[in-house]
Amino acid sequence: MHDWLQKVWYGGSPAPWWLRALTALYSLAVRIHQRCYARGWCRALDVGCPVVVVGNLTVGGTGKTPLVIWLAQALGTFGLRVAVITRGYGRSAPAGAGHYQHDVLRVDSLCTAADVGDEALLIWRRAQVPVYVSRDRVAAGRAAVADGAQLLIADDGLQHLRLARAVDLALIDAARGLGNGALLPAGPLRERATRLESVAAVVLTGEGAFLRQGALRMSFAGDVLVPLGGQAPPETLARWRGRRVHAYAGIGNPGRFFATLRAAGLTVIEHPLPDHQAISRTQLQPEDGLPVLMTEKDAVKCPRDAAAKVWFLPVDAHFAAADAISLLGRILMDARLLDILACPVCKGPLRLASDAQGKLLVCRADRLGFPLRDGVPNFVVEAARVLEAGDPLLER
Repeated sequence: MHDWLQKVWYGGSPAPWWLRALTALYSLAVRIHQRCYARGWCRALDVGCPVVVVGNLTVGGTGKTPLVIWLAQALGTFGLRVAVITRGYGRSAPAGAGHYQHDVLRVDSLCTAADVGDEALLIWRRAQVPVYVSRDRVAAGRAAVADGAQLLIADDGLQHLRLARAVDLALIDAARGLGNGALLPAGPLRERATRLESVAAVVLTGEGAFLRQGALRMSFAGDVLVPLGGQAPPETLARWRGRRVHAYAGIGNPGRFFATLRAAGLTVIEHPLPDHQAISRTQLQPEDGLPVLMTEKDAVKCPRDAAAKVWFLPVDAHFAAADAISLLGRILMDARLLDILACPVCKGPLRLASDAQGKLLVCRADRLGFPLRDGVPNFVVEAARVLEAGDPLLER
């Protein structure tokens, strides 16, 4: 069924009449859902701090997790206390958990992927920020704010209108684009493409021909294989050129991982898995004795002592400098975010001001003006303007 749908969505195969009929019903449900919030019949709930939602229009992987990690690290450099909230896809409900819908888990070193989901565990390990997991994203957000978070990043949730947000970011796989442009199930779209007109930024991920005016480009960088059990030092992917390997990928778009390995010169025996599915010990010990490679998201689900020839490939989100500045500027220039930025010297409040030289964030206590470039503050003290007593900027 999965392979057949992929041909319909992305391969040009026509959708049968019954699939189009189901799409008509799905479209009606989407319109009713959106209208309920647009007319105030349902209310978006504020969690107590600004929320940046990272989501996508299509079913399947677009690179949300690497972007969430990148954003958490980048926004943290401005002195913001960032936390991530996520639904925890792929986790197992505890036996007899009647309140599973509303329970909130804060990820820590004792959590497993079965407890919190593979993406939540990976984000916590890589981003080094608090991560809260719940099927009720509003409850997760309020728990994070109660613990001191100033800014939340919601992993997925573009269509979760119950969660009030300051900024929406939509990701699109540049290789697959929007497929045939149809809504589910005749196409891969969760909602109509016109939704892209209301987001703060569209981010195209990976390599591909899909284009959209004004979109930013995000690539994936990763060329070092890491042994699952730490029994050997990491090795560059280039050293594996010409080797034959088993490759497992339980992610939204397994083909991207396999293509990366092939581009590096490896001969790949593909093992695509449903998103979030764990890899068994038997799969980690193939009879032919060949090495097993997997994504980092798959690795967090595997026991570290599973096998000696198992490796994973960490990847990082990467932006050109201009696109990185543009993305951060679109997020930080939201009025609520400017209100919570603090002076890097005294941790006191900042005020937005401007003169003939441009916009600045002014700290009255230290008489410093931190310049903004395309909406992104430069908090390097050496770059700040020292303001003389009585400078009009101090009074604005």
